[in-house]
Amino acid sequence: MKLLICKKYIAIYLSLLLISLLVGCSATSSVGEKPIVTNVVDGDTLDVMLNNKEERIRLLLVDTPETKHPSKPVQPFGPEASKFAKDTLEGKEVTVELDVSERDKYGRLLAYIWIDGKMFNEMLLEKGLARVAYVYAPNTKYVDQFYEIQKKAQKQGVGIWSIENYATDKGFIEEKAATPTKKQEAITPTANEDCVIKGNINSKGEKIYHTPDSRSYKQTKPEMWFCTEEEAIAAGFRAPIR
Repeated sequence: MKLLICKKYIAIYLSLLLISLLVGCSATSSVGEKPIVTNVVDGDTLDVMLNNKEERIRLLLVDTPETKHPSKPVQPFGPEASKFAKDTLEGKEVTVELDVSERDKYGRLLAYIWIDGKMFNEMLLEKGLARVAYVYAPNTKYVDQFYEIQKKAQKQGVGIWSIENYATDKGFIEEKAATPTKKQEAITPTANEDCVIKGNINSKGEKIYHTPDSRSYKQTKPEMWFCTEEEAIAAGFRAPIR
């Protein structure tokens, strides 16, 4: 009788152990309870309070234009991607989904971020604020559907896809953004009473825009005209340093 009882409890224990192992070995899992985004670094990088510890997260399989790279200027649509991430995620509760490999060589968590039932990685692709990139096995769970979303954004010509040959498999080619295409010309018209912001590229290759309030506005020779500062920033120009 005692032997039968022991076997019964051993069987229950082994079943519970198997369940716990299966959960622990899941390729993708939600981490922690109610993680909160504490800071958005840029469009594809953020800080999250996770299990009473702040973790830096790099979004998996997507790449947004640079805004804070130490050796690169602010790239077209980088500010828009960062703003979208801040408006959507900062201070919000999210779900953090991992793939197989949890961290990159910098120690950052690699993850898919979910908010209100939607995946933020996909939202960036839908709006043309990111390209599919850094596709390395085994972290490829959603790569096929990501490429499908990217194709739709390319056909619509939204965001980074509005600049011909700007977003490539190798990254963002800033030189392509300096020459207006037909799509860019639609938002960078010649000067009129509404579009008076001057875009100029200086001898160092820096793209700077000048509003009528800028000190050097009168002497600046425009290479492009913009109706709003947002349009100038989207084309890769920055405000003058005061």
